[in-house]
Amino acid sequence: MTTRFDLIVLGAGPAGATAARVAARAGLRVALIDKAVFPRDKLCGGLITGRCLGHLTALGALPPPGLLTRQDRVTFFRNGAELGTVSGCPPVYLTTRHAFDHHLLTQARAAGAEDLTGTRVQEIGPAHVTLASGPRLGFSALIGADGVNSAVARQLFGAAFDPATIGFALETEAPPDPEATLRIDFGAARWGYGWRFPKPGSTTIGVGGLHARNPGMKAAMARYLAEIGAAPDLRIKGHFLPFGSFRAHPGRGAVLLTGDAAGLVDPITGEGIGHAVHSGRLAAESIVAALAAGVPDSALRRYRQALRPLHRDLRLARMLRPLLFSERLGPRMTRVLRGSESARMRYMALLAGETDYPEFLAHALRRLPARLLRA
Repeated sequence: MTTRFDLIVLGAGPAGATAARVAARAGLRVALIDKAVFPRDKLCGGLITGRCLGHLTALGALPPPGLLTRQDRVTFFRNGAELGTVSGCPPVYLTTRHAFDHHLLTQARAAGAEDLTGTRVQEIGPAHVTLASGPRLGFSALIGADGVNSAVARQLFGAAFDPATIGFALETEAPPDPEATLRIDFGAARWGYGWRFPKPGSTTIGVGGLHARNPGMKAAMARYLAEIGAAPDLRIKGHFLPFGSFRAHPGRGAVLLTGDAAGLVDPITGEGIGHAVHSGRLAAESIVAALAAGVPDSALRRYRQALRPLHRDLRLARMLRPLLFSERLGPRMTRVLRGSESARMRYMALLAGETDYPEFLAHALRRLPARLLRA
């Protein structure tokens, strides 16, 4: 016997929980599936930008007080050398995925999505999902919000990501440090950076960069821990990270990919949670419209149209990435950041979501030295 749903969402993180909530509130019968039992820990820096807060506000899904820690002071480094500190900059917020993701899942449940977390999927068929426990669930539409190693992406395209363009990060949780500031270190990994995010209960420390350029990522993490004075015996975990290599066609017909599964991570700032929430909403709205029109396969066309501004920004970010991370141009950009507080403030405005890439690029073209632009 097959239980029928309008929409099945695989993955109950920010993208999946948002998609399930939006679709259920629109009247669809939704099943939300994840192998994890929530609340659960998730390897992630937990950075929430102003852009992400805007998406949550529009959804009426702002986290309760105490779930976010505001930060408006950050220190920049490159290869161990301090570039400067900015205070009173556009704020960002820090959270733990344990609490944040559970908050969004709770809202999806309240909207009417059927909670099937703690359930593994055995098979993904053309119009059904079979659970490892036996039940078979039919669907009119499917959303893969199941992360960078997406089973839905593998089903559609044969591979979850391109090994040549994927990023990789190592991360750990250190004891809380009330004196620590938010810290970003360009060059802690090749074509990447390191980070220290102080939170009330812990300090998240990590390094990340393009996987193909970092065969020695463990050594880079050890150097970074020593550089910032962290204990060398902390438990370290690793995960792949989409790094600007998004899927131009994030799905097929009525099967859509969101968040990390669609490669929606900023290759300069590393923002992923905000894009996950945003893409989850857009995917759900596209499916609601496609089913209402009686043309389920039009969901991808609608979704791609809605994603155009985000895809544009990620393309511009990929174009700008060599300015910060390449061995040739990075040191020149370092001198710009060291000598200009306004440049550091502009980066934080980009990270916080108070400016976008077209504006950031226009500012760079006006302000960067001509020799840097020629290079």
